[in-house]
Amino acid sequence: MAKTLNPGFDDAQSVNQSSRTTFLYKDISLYFTKNPVTGDVTEVTDVQDIKRSVRNLVLTNRFDRPFHPEIASRVRESLFEMFTPVTMVNIRNAIEEVLTIYEPRVSVTDVVVSDPEYTFQDNKSDHLIH
Repeated sequence: MAKTLNPGFDDAQSVNQSSRTTFLYKDISLYFTKNPVTGDVTEVTDVQDIKRSVRNLVLTNRFDRPFHPEIASRVRESLFEMFTPVTMVNIRNAIEEVLTIYEPRVSVTDVVVSDPEYTFQDNKSDHLIH
């Protein structure tokens, strides 16, 4: 039996079922798993591709991309900062900015950065992008 490393779309649909678009987005899988039929690297498509792009943009640091140091979200800069309301606003603004500028396939309506316990003793956070 074949082992599935990561199906990649357990929280959203895997295929764009919108009647407004017929364009199919494609990219290679970063897991570099082998396609059982063609023997080539597997592909990710549509919603799965867009979700992966959003994740990559949010986790990109400055100078991670050669010749494009401007593509960065500054989220990781907040990693060891005190989790205050100001930090929450900075993280939210950084995510909104990078997605608005560099991901035209996504319409950002709201970014929620919250600390469920709202204590300043730990850096637990929960990020939700709508």
